[in-house]
Formats: sequence, C-alpha cells, structure tokens
Amino acid sequence: MPPAKKRPRAYDHLRTRTAVLAQFAHVRDAVAELTPEQLARPTRLGDWTVRELAAHVAMVLGSVSRSLALPEPPGPKPGLTLLEWPPATSAYAARIAEDVEELATGRPDLTALYAEVEAAFLADVPASGTGERLLPTRVGTMRLADFLVTRTVELIVHTDDLGEALGTEIPYDRQALAACTRLLADVLADRAPGGSVEVRVPPFAVVQCIGGPKHTRGTPPNVVETGPLTWLRLATGRTEWAAALENAEVSASGERADLAELLPLMG
Repeated sequence: MPPAKKRPRAYDHLRTRTAVLAQFAHVRDAVAELTPEQLARPTRLGDWTVRELAAHVAMVLGSVSRSLALPEPPGPKPGLTLLEWPPATSAYAARIAEDVEELATGRPDLTALYAEVEAAFLADVPASGTGERLLPTRVGTMRLADFLVTRTVELIVHTDDLGEALGTEIPYDRQALAACTRLLADVLADRAPGGSVEVRVPPFAVVQCIGGPKHTRGTPPNVVETGPLTWLRLATGRTEWAAALENAEVSASGERADLAELLPLMG
C-alpha cells in the first residue's frame, strides 16, 4: 500500500498578503537605487538582464490584480491546488519570457511601474476576508489565498536572483521566506511520499519523504538538512544537489538521503 499523503498545510491569508507586500517593498526599494549600468547587468536567468528581472518582479505582483479583474471561474473547487502549482509553471516559461521582454521594453520607468502595481494590489486585495475567491491564473484556477502563497515563492526566489546579479544583499521578509520554504518542502513530500528520510530546513520546515522503513522515535537514520536559501535554490534548479553537497551547503546522512533524482521541484 502506498504511503498516505498528509493534509495540505494551511496558510493564513492575511499574513500572506502582508508578507507579499513586505517582500515586494524590499525589491522595490532596491530597484529604485539601481543605475543604468546595473540594470544592464546579466543575471543567471538565461538572457535576462537585471532590468528584465526587475520587470518580472513587477509582473509577479501585478498578476494578482490582473486575475482579480477577470470573471470568477465557476466553483466551488479550484482546478489547481497549491502543491500542484510549482511543477506546472515550467510549461509557461517561454510565454512568461515574452511577456517580460515586452513589459521591460514598454515600461522603462521601473519606479512608476512598481508604484502602479503596488497601488493596484492594495486596492484589489482587501486587508480582510478569507481568500476563498477563485482566480483564473496562467496555470489554472486557484484560490486567492493559495495564489498569494505562490507570490511569496516568486518574490523570494527572484529577490535571491537579483541579489546574486548585483552582488548585494536584499532583505527577506521572514513570513514570505517561511511560506516559500514550507511550500517547496511540502511539494517534495508530496512528490515522494514516505517516512524514510527527514528533510529539515530550519527554522521553517521539517518534512518526511521517500518510501521505506519509517522511524518512530529518536534521530532518524536518513536526514537532509540545509538553510532556506540553499533549499529554494535546490528546489528551483539554481543549485545542483552534488554542488551543494560539495560546498557543504547541505548535509545528508544515511543511505537514502539523496534527493538528486527528485530535484528540481519547479522550473
């Protein structure tokens, strides 16, 4: 009998809204200080420059308002769950790249663009409610509360991309980083259900995964541990498993503690 999957983690809708705004503000403040030379720098995201990456971050937040402006899909259930979102994104990478290039070219004033999408988000996403409204998103129908969690992933991951390109440190909102870390950890547990390996990403997440003998007490025989930023880089393919091990960015003990075949979790 296959291992039973656990009930999906619950996220507080209003706390997630606050986290999204806080992380966007960190990127907004960093982008506002960039020079033309810095905006022209390459990034680790293919052909994207810093300008295109910055435009994409604006698009990440703006996608909430764009979805809310469309008619609500018939319910009552979403077509895409939160755990199904990460692997679904890779199919739309080419279309996203086209949209980013168009936005970066058409809206060269990033300060104005950021102010516009932030104001729209504040107007469209009230600081109350349950987040149960269904949204027609690029990858499928989702609950607003779930879609906001996906925005923390996009914002945190691209904050890391931006910091890497610029060689600077951009702050991470703790709640946004926690939501991003937990979602990607839960996707791993969902992809490889079981209890033979414990994956720890302190201080935010601990999950068990991979079928096999399950421990019931004491220290588990197979343990993987890493920090939140290394975890998101592994989960999104920005760092390879072997490189993270070699650089001592992740520790793995036990014969089953090898996640190489399961990563990355999203494109």
